[in-house]
Amino acid sequence: MRLVILKYNAGNKRSVINAFERLGVNPTVSDDPIVLRAADAVVFPGVGEASSAMSHLRQRGLDSVIKDLEQPVLGICLGMQLLCTRSEENDTECIGVFETNVKAFPKGELKVPHTGWNTLISPESGLFKGVEDGSHVYFVHGYYVEASNDTTAFSEYGFPFSASLSIRNFHGVQFHPEKSGPVGEQILKNFLESI
Repeated sequence: MRLVILKYNAGNKRSVINAFERLGVNPTVSDDPIVLRAADAVVFPGVGEASSAMSHLRQRGLDSVIKDLEQPVLGICLGMQLLCTRSEENDTECIGVFETNVKAFPKGELKVPHTGWNTLISPESGLFKGVEDGSHVYFVHGYYVEASNDTTAFSEYGFPFSASLSIRNFHGVQFHPEKSGPVGEQILKNFLESI
């Protein structure tokens, strides 16, 4: 299995690599369009800031490469947000796979970033096979994705927001499955089984 983790100027690749290695898969880390297109599946991780990440992707032509991928793609945290249409984080135009926007949590009303364990509400999609409604997963984010037709699970922090999105071969999770214990491991297993 050729699992490729997208290399770009956002952190958190090591913990994602470790999580897949625990499942018996040795991913490749690459930003080479040829390698990405030849992969059986691509993981788009991310901890960072939207505008600098998108600038980096555009400079290398990776924004259009990602959008045209036909194999399973999993965006994690910032990776999911960059698959959306636009982010309020420095007013950033994103890749546009998911037709929904990324908003800043309201200042002063909530402790931002939203950090820690929170529940998955109404998880629906093959990504959540064997995952119960109300299961806990680990979040770290200062921006959230609005609910849309592509939302496949919610979480709540002051109000409901998209915990996951899916359309065609693209999946995104706002939380970090690689830091979410057995529940996160099950979600990553389900992703691998979709390949």
